[in-house]
Amino acid sequence: MTCFYLIFILVSALLYQAFASEQVDLTKGFISLPLNRTYYHIQRPYDVPEAQRYSFIDGIHRCWVYSTDKPHTPTSKTKPRTEIAMHGYNYSSGVWQFEGYWYVPQGTSGFCIMQVFGASPPRATTLMLRVYNGSLTYYKGPVLVRDIYDKWFKLNVIHDVDAAKLKVYIDGDLKLEADGHGGTSHAFKCGVYAQDNDSYYMESRWKNIKVLRKCD
Repeated sequence: MTCFYLIFILVSALLYQAFASEQVDLTKGFISLPLNRTYYHIQRPYDVPEAQRYSFIDGIHRCWVYSTDKPHTPTSKTKPRTEIAMHGYNYSSGVWQFEGYWYVPQGTSGFCIMQVFGASPPRATTLMLRVYNGSLTYYKGPVLVRDIYDKWFKLNVIHDVDAAKLKVYIDGDLKLEADGHGGTSHAFKCGVYAQDNDSYYMESRWKNIKVLRKCD
């Protein structure tokens, strides 16, 4: 009985390890597109130099902003932001994917860390992932992940434009399926964009960012 129990425990452990190590490749069937400064720019408060709100060191993009900052253009009525805007890959059809690893430091709240820009008016976005008091949310809710501060997470967002569907994966787990919101042009953006009840200081960090398009 003891030997059988030990063998059972050993086999169970090996099976669990094999299952845990087998991860679904969400990018299978997609083409990873070039992503350098030719394909993105930094939207930041218009009256400060880029280096005062954004850095790229050792492969990590760091974006930060203050609630008292100006918007990204003198004529904008939006709240402050420092976002990596992937303007080189605007899309209007097909299936597109954003992949990246993100990190939010303790104590920052009330901002969007990633968005799919573009929707039918009066909406401006098809997707917003926001941070509120240590949780990642879809717009103001529901909560997708709790206790996010000071940890790295992997994010995959898949946008099927023609089907008007979105899927959000965190660390490979499907956390959200949502309908699209129309629009004729879309683009991925990540960083920090102040929303309601924003903290004075807001920051997110990103690495290994990819933009992918599904093969025809």
